[in-house]
Amino acid sequence: MKRRNFVALLGAAVTVMPLAAHAQQPAVPRVGYVWGGVRGTDLYYQTGFRQGLADLGYVVGRNLLLEERYADGEPERVPALIAELLTLNVDVLVTPGTPISQAAQRATSTVPIVCMSGDPVRAGLVASLARPGGNITGLSQLSGEYGVKWVELLKEAAPKVRRVAVLWNPDNPTTANQVELMQKAAPGLGIELTALSIRRADIDNSFAALGERGFDGLVVTDDPSLIPLVPRLIEFTAERRLPAIYPFRDSAQRGGLMSYSANLFKLWQRAASYVDRILKGARPAELPVQQTTDVILNINLKTAKALGLDIPMTLSARADEVIE
Repeated sequence: MKRRNFVALLGAAVTVMPLAAHAQQPAVPRVGYVWGGVRGTDLYYQTGFRQGLADLGYVVGRNLLLEERYADGEPERVPALIAELLTLNVDVLVTPGTPISQAAQRATSTVPIVCMSGDPVRAGLVASLARPGGNITGLSQLSGEYGVKWVELLKEAAPKVRRVAVLWNPDNPTTANQVELMQKAAPGLGIELTALSIRRADIDNSFAALGERGFDGLVVTDDPSLIPLVPRLIEFTAERRLPAIYPFRDSAQRGGLMSYSANLFKLWQRAASYVDRILKGARPAELPVQQTTDVILNINLKTAKALGLDIPMTLSARADEVIE
């Protein structure tokens, strides 16, 4: 071969090889996420899920793309946000809460979904915990199982409570089940329970009812749409000296009387491992839904004192954190 022909061929090879190498680089996976509230109110996702991704070697923006969408407290926008993510060809959808997970289920039967739900079996998201059977898997908070503990713990902390309000989302089958179980348990505790809706159209009336109907206790259920209302509820109950129990761990740290909930930070960390396994080829149908095993009780003694409550030692001794 003549020297100049050899040099020309070598130059062509050098030109083609980087192009071929570039073409063979795997696409960066894209994960979609929808939250019903405003950005920044999804604390546990932002901390737990991102920490879980980092632990698995993912760097958002480098080897993983996170497409986050926020409904800003307008649940009717959720289906459109999910549709928008699907047009981006996300590899996995991450859905916090039963209503958003159900909306994603209606939108796609093929794109893998990692859900966070109080009771995914009862909600019809999966066939069973051990064998989800479709395109959905994830984490179960089992909040239907421990929801009755909210009224029991409230009664233990404030024995004089009789008329108790419970804030719930009627559109969430998990909280509907919680309210049903609490209603059954209430008479045995000497409690009359009244459910107040936190639908957007009902919020103002529910807050008015809390102040006007002579309630002496409050239970807040764990529908995600209640998270943005927690600061308002803590201020409201302090002004009216109303004992309240919350389902979000940081509520007691922020001035609420008590909180009893799953460790959502750890659950979101574990949700990241589901995303990782799916991106590596696992099928949601074959990934059992994990149940929470870590339920945390926090008590704020400073708030109890302000409410004139003397928390029994038997109760404070069971708390994971006592805030003084």
